[in-house]
Parts: sequence; structure tokens; C-alpha cells
Amino acid sequence: MNAPAPGASSTRQRLMAARRLGAKRRIVPPLQVVVTLGAAALFGLAYLLSDEFRAEVGAIAAILGRGDAEGLRHYILSYGLWAPVASLALMVVQALVAPVPSSLVSFANGLAFGVGWGWALSVAGHTLAAGVCFWLMRALGRGPIEAVVGRGWLESADRWFARWGTAAILITRLVPGVAFDAVSFAAGLTGIRFDRFLAATAIGVAPQTLLYAYLGHAAVQFIWIPLAITGLVVGGCALAAWWKRTRP
Repeated sequence: MNAPAPGASSTRQRLMAARRLGAKRRIVPPLQVVVTLGAAALFGLAYLLSDEFRAEVGAIAAILGRGDAEGLRHYILSYGLWAPVASLALMVVQALVAPVPSSLVSFANGLAFGVGWGWALSVAGHTLAAGVCFWLMRALGRGPIEAVVGRGWLESADRWFARWGTAAILITRLVPGVAFDAVSFAAGLTGIRFDRFLAATAIGVAPQTLLYAYLGHAAVQFIWIPLAITGLVVGGCALAAWWKRTRP
């Protein structure tokens, strides 16, 4: 009889633990539902009832939609002493609702705060946004997500995180173009520990955010290069998924 491969037993144990955790999360705790729906309702009411809030959302959406790093810089600095807080909030907004690369905010941070402070703020913003995405999925639980994407997708995510653990987060953060927010959402549905997830995220995003902050501060004319790389990687992944789904 062949002996099990090294690490295979621990991987199976982590996978079983993830499945047990997933089974528990199919029933969403009432408090988590109330908090999540309450936050969404507050945002919706503010958008419907406040002209100022609606105008602010429209301005942010227009800047992000254009990919305008210079415009984003002016928007952030318009908050004065609260500019760093505005940058962090923009990173979270981008992660939750805006279909634009998070690197755009990193570029704007380099423009607004310089290389050093812009880099530190970008690392903090990426980590904060990843944590929000992670806990949003923990709050929703696996049941609603499974109804949308299917159990097979979630089980694939379980196997991947069970096999690679924290290294999976670190590797995906190091590779430009990998869907940052999708990884954060997926991780929240698995059994990975939150503290390890955040640590791997912060370490993994540090190199590329340093590059983005430098480009934003000193070589803004080359910003299109990493944005193009991101688009190519995302497009390639989407094409591969479509081909795999449609082949006989």
C-alpha cells in the first residue's frame, strides 16, 4: 500500500474543517443579517433622501469610471486634514461597488501624498477593504452565495484554500491583475483565519502598491501600463472560464 503523500493528511483535515464550518454557515445568524441589511438600508435611504450624498456618490463614480487618477487626487485632497480618511473610504467603496482596479486609488495616493506616505496609505487601504469584503461574506454566510454561484464553486474554493492556506492569499496578492476583491470575498466563505488573512494581504500588496505609489508620484504618464496588465489578466481569466464552461 502506498503511503499518503506528505501534507496530504493535513490538507484533508483542513478541507473537512472548512466543510464543517461551511455547513454551519448555511444558517446565517440573525444579528449578522440585521447589521448587513441595516447598513445597506441606511446607504439606500441616504442616497434617496440626500441631494448632497447623491451628488457625492455621482462625483466619485464619474472619477472612478473615467480612471482619472489626477481627478481622484484632487477629490481626496479636497477633504483637507481628512484626506487620508477619504482615501481609505474610497478604497472600501471601490472594493464593494466600483468595477475599477484598486490600483487607481494607489496611483492617486502617490500623487496626493508622495511615495512613502502614499504607499503606506495604500497598503492600509487595501488591507481595510479586504477585511470589509471578508467580513461581509462571513455575515452573509454561504447559503445566499451558494444559491447564486452553486455549491461546486464554493467547494472548489474550500479545496484551494485548504490546500494552500495563507500562502494562497499571499501569492494572489503578489500577482498583479488577480481579482483582489474576488479573493477577499471567497476567503470570507472559507475557514481561513481572519488575522492570517489580513497579514498575508498586507505583506502581499506591499510590493505592487509601492510601485503604483511611485508611478503616481514620479511617472504618472506610465500609469496605463499596470492598468493594461490588470485588464489583460482579468480578460484572460474570464476567457479561460468561458472556454472551460462551453467546451463539450
